Amino acid sequence: MTNIKLFESKQIRSVWNETDQKWYFSVQDVVEVLTESADVKQYIKRILSRDESLKSNWGTICTPVEMQAADGKRRKVQAADSRGLLRIIQSIPSPKAEPFKQWLAQVGSDRLDEIENPELATQRTRELYKLKGYSDDWIEKRMRSIAIREELTEEWKNRGVKEKIEYAILTAEISKATFGLTPSEYKEVKGLKSQNLRDHMTDLELIFSMLGEASTKEIAVNTDTQGFEQNKRAAKAGGEIAGDARKQLEIKSGKKVVTSENYLPEDKKKVSLSKKNE
Repeated sequence: MTNIKLFESKQIRSVWNETDQKWYFSVQDVVEVLTESADVKQYIKRILSRDESLKSNWGTICTPVEMQAADGKRRKVQAADSRGLLRIIQSIPSPKAEPFKQWLAQVGSDRLDEIENPELATQRTRELYKLKGYSDDWIEKRMRSIAIREELTEEWKNRGVKEKIEYAILTAEISKATFGLTPSEYKEVKGLKSQNLRDHMTDLELIFSMLGEASTKEIAVNTDTQGFEQNKRAAKAGGEIAGDARKQLEIKSGKKVVTSENYLPEDKKKVSLSKKNE
């Protein structure tokens, strides 16, 4: 599972590797945080030109890992574990280097604690949303939506659905039937790029999203769906249940459920708005 770690409110993409029990971090994100460089790729090239030892071992220190890019698509990026990052940091003359080393050690310690006690991961997720300014009511719904999503994907896994591509197709089926929009179309409505769509949903949007996925799981379990095609039909049916409920609410309330409202910081909202007007 891809995660976002925060260092001084800056996002650093990371992936936990179950095989070697290590975090792998986006080298580009780390260098950007430590240097605030406008052209991170060129900065990395300059680092390697100055440090021959680092350059000769770059292929060992860094490994291509699939992570979500700024445009929302998943691509392979250069990533390194904690030890590799510390080697890279040695070549970066930045006053932020020492605090980052301490942060890196804390991230590793937190993950080991979470393995021993999974409830800590949930607590930290709540704390992170709280720090970002989300309300307690919204956080409760978001946490429930995460649980429902995990229950559904576990069912898909047990029923012969292949991860990533097929999960994305089934998710799009539910979303299209629920909201009339695929996730990518929904993100455009909200002016999002790499951000998680559900982190920018309103209470009602989350509720109907949960209803669509919970209904899909219930149909899959009760009809014993197997394989991609059967689960695709269940996904559409589950989404239609939520979609019908959404339409009824819109008729009675006179207000659309789908909204462009999001939780982006004001500076990012202005950038998004200016691009739409171009």
